[in-house]
Amino acid sequence: MAELITLATIKCKQQAVRAVRFNIDGTYCLTCGADKKIKLWNPHRQLLLKTYGGHANEVLDATGSCDSSHIISGSADKSVILWDVTTGQPVRRYRGQASSITCVKFNEESTMAISGSIDNTVAFWDVVSQRQEPVQVLKDAKDTITSIQVTDHEILTCSVDCHARLYDIRIGKMISDYIGEVITYGSMTHDGQCYVLSCSDGTIKLFDKDSGELLNTFKGHESKDYLLENAVNEKDSHIISGSATGEIFYWDLISSSCTQKLVHTKNKPMVSLSHHPTENCLLTACEDEIKLWGVQSVEN
Repeated sequence: MAELITLATIKCKQQAVRAVRFNIDGTYCLTCGADKKIKLWNPHRQLLLKTYGGHANEVLDATGSCDSSHIISGSADKSVILWDVTTGQPVRRYRGQASSITCVKFNEESTMAISGSIDNTVAFWDVVSQRQEPVQVLKDAKDTITSIQVTDHEILTCSVDCHARLYDIRIGKMISDYIGEVITYGSMTHDGQCYVLSCSDGTIKLFDKDSGELLNTFKGHESKDYLLENAVNEKDSHIISGSATGEIFYWDLISSSCTQKLVHTKNKPMVSLSHHPTENCLLTACEDEIKLWGVQSVEN
């Protein structure tokens, strides 16, 4: 695997960046701040394009729609906001969950926004209609929802109650797996065969989605009490995670050996990261800055 280098470092001026997210094609990214704002960047050119303000507390997560025309954000103010990317204005504000919104996602067509909360629920919001109440609320979790992943027909939710729950929307079925540790983040491989769970005991576990079998465990990083995120690279060949020590670990998915270690900021927790959908390119967030990592381009 090619060695990654820092291509750009951006000071976000958001007090602390809570999450960084590439958009659907990896051209732009969003940063969510403790300053109650969301910022839209072109990280490749280190350009701030727009700032979105309207939340009354820290923004904990945000994501762009499939056509990049809208953003959905979740905040510690218990609200979910749908934004118009171009005007920068809130289109709709959803309130229905009783506590901080920890994670948000769009469904594949971006007709539905899905939010997870500290109140243990996952809510579905119809962003096409004018409806203000959630279309559906999942109440299976017994503790905080830490992450949500959505495919064309499945939803993976992870919770502090040590369970990963996989909902098959087509047949209305839910499979719950007890992991035995607090799950701080869950992601899925691009081929849809496996899910990857970051656990509070300093491990990342790879599970076969259909059988529930534990395929591999990745170690070496420190989680401490941080809600660390993980990612899978564009080729499904490596698992990536931040660390409480400020490092970014790359593990080979098959052998589980650490193939590369990057340092964002020594001894500062590297909590949020986002991998480019199609290229060997990574965004990491630490305190008030984000870094873009990639391969050195060869000039002709």
